[in-house]
Amino acid sequence: MSRVVRALRGATTVDADTPEQIEERIAALLRRMFERNDIRHDDLISIIFTATPDINSAFPAAAARAFGLGDVPLLCAQELDIHGGEPRCLRVLIHLNTERGREGLHHIYLEGAKGLRDDLPE
Repeated sequence: MSRVVRALRGATTVDADTPEQIEERIAALLRRMFERNDIRHDDLISIIFTATPDINSAFPAAAARAFGLGDVPLLCAQELDIHGGEPRCLRVLIHLNTERGREGLHHIYLEGAKGLRDDLPE
């Protein structure tokens, strides 16, 4: 099979809006996504992060740079402020080159975000 562009989703939450907790949780999420999906650095195209409006102490992309992804195009945006949405939530969308089909990718949801997409198998 030839390599194609796929997108991989993930999310986590923080207990407190601090730069340290954001860096810790983003690193844990990225590590789990990379390990579970056997992602290599050269597979990466770009990564988009969103944060709920109650997170404003640090950019999730800064945590990704500290994780070693400084040469990957990174973008941060604010998540929609939806009534009843998961608070203090960080989401990620990774674009990557892969030979796997959609069914071969495993989306990762950690901490308080585990219930966001319980319809997806891990």
